[in-house]
Amino acid sequence: MKTGLIAAISAFCLIAAGTQAADQIKIGYITTLSGPGGALGKHMKDAADLALEKLGGKLGGIPTEIIYGDDQLKPDVGRQVAEEMLKKDKVDFIDGVIWSNVLLAIYQPVIGSGTILLSNSAGPQEVAGAMCAPNFFTTGWQNAVPAEAMGIYMNSKKIDKVFAMAPNYTAGKDIVAGFKRTYKGQLVAEVYTRLDQTDFQTELTQMRAADPQAIFIFEPGAFGIQFFKQFDQAGLHGKIPVYSVFTTNEIILPALGDAGVGVYETGFWSPALKNPANQEFVAEFRKKYNYVPAEYAATAYDGIRLLDSAVKAVKGDLKNKKGLIAALDKANIASVRGPFKYNINHFPIQNYYLLKVAHEADGSYMREVESTILTNYGDSYYKECKMKP
Repeated sequence: MKTGLIAAISAFCLIAAGTQAADQIKIGYITTLSGPGGALGKHMKDAADLALEKLGGKLGGIPTEIIYGDDQLKPDVGRQVAEEMLKKDKVDFIDGVIWSNVLLAIYQPVIGSGTILLSNSAGPQEVAGAMCAPNFFTTGWQNAVPAEAMGIYMNSKKIDKVFAMAPNYTAGKDIVAGFKRTYKGQLVAEVYTRLDQTDFQTELTQMRAADPQAIFIFEPGAFGIQFFKQFDQAGLHGKIPVYSVFTTNEIILPALGDAGVGVYETGFWSPALKNPANQEFVAEFRKKYNYVPAEYAATAYDGIRLLDSAVKAVKGDLKNKKGLIAALDKANIASVRGPFKYNINHFPIQNYYLLKVAHEADGSYMREVESTILTNYGDSYYKECKMKP
């Protein structure tokens, strides 16, 4: 982001505002509700609904409506949805957003309007660095960091030859770049798949030919399901170990069954994390929806509660942008991930764990916490952010 735009936004936030509380709050929630990414969006929507329900349908005591928009995993559609929410629905906040390419498409219109934009997932390096802005926050992660944690872990296991694969879009490239930042061995291949790809036969042939010690993969949602099914059919399951980020999570584990057991992931959250906020969230989510939440649900749940904390702090005065931003920056919630704080780029500083897929006694599948790889860890792009602490 240009320095001038940051200055303009900062000036906007400093404009004197009245102290009258709003009568109603509208949240424009952009996610993917159809197509291969729809399963991720369902986790987010269900968690946002649960969070607002637990707050009595109110943020900071003010009646609140969530207006959902389906980006269809298309940046141009996401931008149209965002612009309609801003102009027609006149939303007070925009929340959600799974995909980094969608976030980049909606970013300038939302940020330039002065509206607070809260990502629950997407965390491209551009927004973490030079394009950072006072009115952008995320309850998720910077794309590269979980992969950095995996690189560190795979070094410790002396894995020297790795085949890396991810979708050919912003997050996929950020994730592979993060892995390469810490991994010290040889990358025998670096393959990028189409974002709508469901046939991986060509890549499986390449894997076999490359003869790696292990595979590092990011293929979220339905893409991961198809990959693992074809990986198993190709006779590679049990022959080449798979290490992943945001792939073998609670969204696809029911479809994988025992084929996913034992696969390692790295992440900042698990349904098995033992803290009171998380245990309550997971129990209530499973009771209401009858399935195990993934990290997309966890960050959506935290997002609504974070907005509630900010509205409370300004006593419902939504014109007080400076106060809202200051309150969000404090991260004054009992997060389901445990304690975290914001870096100067408004990305979380948090723990990252080694997670291992397990078949639970109740028949469900989830990622258990094996160990902590990184403690109170922030991304490396904050140094490019021009905002002051």
